[in-house]
Amino acid sequence: MALRRAAHQVYDAWPLVFEDALAVRILAPDYLPELEKTATKLEKPHSVALRAFLVARSRYAEDLLAAAVTRGVRQYVLLGAGLDTFGYRSPHTGVRVFEVDHPATQQWKRERLAQNEIFVPDMVTYVAVDFEPGQKRERERLPMKLREAGFDAGVPTLFAWLGVVPYLTLGAFRETVGMISACAAGSGVVFDYSQPRAVLPLREQLEHDSLRARVALAGEPLQLFFTPEEVRAELAGFQGLEDLGAGELNARYFEGRGDGLRLMGAAGRVVSGWV
Repeated sequence: MALRRAAHQVYDAWPLVFEDALAVRILAPDYLPELEKTATKLEKPHSVALRAFLVARSRYAEDLLAAAVTRGVRQYVLLGAGLDTFGYRSPHTGVRVFEVDHPATQQWKRERLAQNEIFVPDMVTYVAVDFEPGQKRERERLPMKLREAGFDAGVPTLFAWLGVVPYLTLGAFRETVGMISACAAGSGVVFDYSQPRAVLPLREQLEHDSLRARVALAGEPLQLFFTPEEVRAELAGFQGLEDLGAGELNARYFEGRGDGLRLMGAAGRVVSGWV
């Protein structure tokens, strides 16, 4: 995900859909050769479409936060933060950023930040949580770990849950949705999800099979899929649901571009809702 966000800064035409001045810097120098390989994929429409989806969901989440700050949101929780750089370039004075991730991933990120001299503001707090299979008790302790880190459940908060849900069990997904729904009024969540293979056109079914095999080999199998109707049922306690597919995201962020950057297919969607 970090490589594709960085590739957007380097290879796509301006104006960018998602501007991230630290996207390349956090990868340097170790991953720059891998980033350069993107140049050979610029004519591969499905690779470009995946990059479009990843930058669109990041842009959408940060757009939501900017609007929510005007309504009183003062905390931003990144569930599965990875190499997201928002906390180090946030324009929102007074908004605390909590980065939740696996302890090893978080340590790796902090080493990259130090190696590349990226300043970590006081408003950024790290919360180490192991979401691996068999770590149910660890997941259940997430609210407590957030509180111990200074999170205030009485303050309106936006939770960004990007690139995580398809890898969860249904139980883990529902535990986290339940925690968010118990937060202060005005809190919200944004996450992306994948539709089940059975509802996709044949070509996308084949692409689904290929992706599923690749991530399984990497030790992170895809296991949770929803239709839009199922997502609405899971988020029945939330208000103002917005569920966007390729058509809506293309119209919002990619209209009129001349570089061919746009989403394809029906598999990936992004949804948001509010307490």
